[in-house]
Amino acid sequence: MLRDRNILLGVTGSIAVYKSVDIARRLIENGAHVMVVMTEASCRFITPYLFETITGNQVCSDLFRDPFSHINLSKEAHLFIIAPATANTINKLSCGIADNLLSNLWLTYEGPALIAPAMNFRMYRNPIVIKHIRDMKQAGVQFVGPVSGSLACGEEGEGRMVEAAEIVEAAVAALSKKDLAGQNILITAGPTIEPIDPVRYISNRSSGKMGYAIARAALRRGADVTLISGPSHQEPPAGVSFIPVERASDMEAVVVKQFKKATAVIMAAAVSDYSPSDIAEVKLRKKDEISLKLKKNTDILRELGKTKGRRILVGFAAESGKDIKSAIAKLKEKNLDLIVLNDISRKDAGFDVDTNVVTLINKEERITEYPVMKKIEVADIILDKLLEIGAKA
Repeated sequence: MLRDRNILLGVTGSIAVYKSVDIARRLIENGAHVMVVMTEASCRFITPYLFETITGNQVCSDLFRDPFSHINLSKEAHLFIIAPATANTINKLSCGIADNLLSNLWLTYEGPALIAPAMNFRMYRNPIVIKHIRDMKQAGVQFVGPVSGSLACGEEGEGRMVEAAEIVEAAVAALSKKDLAGQNILITAGPTIEPIDPVRYISNRSSGKMGYAIARAALRRGADVTLISGPSHQEPPAGVSFIPVERASDMEAVVVKQFKKATAVIMAAAVSDYSPSDIAEVKLRKKDEISLKLKKNTDILRELGKTKGRRILVGFAAESGKDIKSAIAKLKEKNLDLIVLNDISRKDAGFDVDTNVVTLINKEERITEYPVMKKIEVADIILDKLLEIGAKA
């Protein structure tokens, strides 16, 4: 989404300017062309040469060096990011004050814009700053952060600039098509765990990466996203409604509750098929052998299929091999609109890797095979298919 996009990165006078270097690096790694515009104050914190080395472009800071730079730079830009944005800069931009190159560019720029504030918490809660941020949001400017945390002055409070990764993710979202706006998508991810005693449990190897990737892609494309996840080390995307669960029964209860408001459900979680019939109240003593009696858990997706109405249901079939026949059987049995078959026996697909190899099968049993792709790319393909299904309904 960032490849070959022209991005203006405005940098103002804050100690958080060191994060802007990482932002520029990440944007470049994602294929963007980055032009950095620094205020005079920001040059006191960091040398322009560092940005020039990373971006390969000369840093712009002098309004009078090129009489038309405040027009030409903004005309070519697809996105304007200001990070960090001080209270002083936010107030000036909101009032239309143009006394340097950055603020002049702001007045001539007409595309999407992101602002990442960075300031002391007292400044951030000042009524004037609050008003100007509110006015800019109403005008369509997107703010990323700030967050609460340790500030440069040694105090704690809200005003800390968010990390570079979150700003770059917001940049991707800002440049993504919003073809899922108005959709309420329910996504499940990760494993579930079924306790044996207070210490031990049975589970599976799902990392949650595929489900989290789908949530991130849907959020970028404008959907309202609810992510229900079993235990996972993945970070929930900022902006999703995140509900953590542990057991299959927990996931069932939450999914059923959230199902009512969903327009589509994508069940990417690896829900445990079985759970211990009896859970010991105290830790079991170690023995040479132990026998577990297991009971079958509710097939959540099958139950949803019985009452889905006009909702779109997407399921996953994790198989040891490309078992098309088995996937089609699940598709019909659970009344799904689409099933995603992936071969978990491959090293470049399945659990706990960043890539996947999938075969998509729709209700008409149309089979589409895909090569190895990053899971975020697979996520967009699944969402594209979801839109196709919705268009035919």
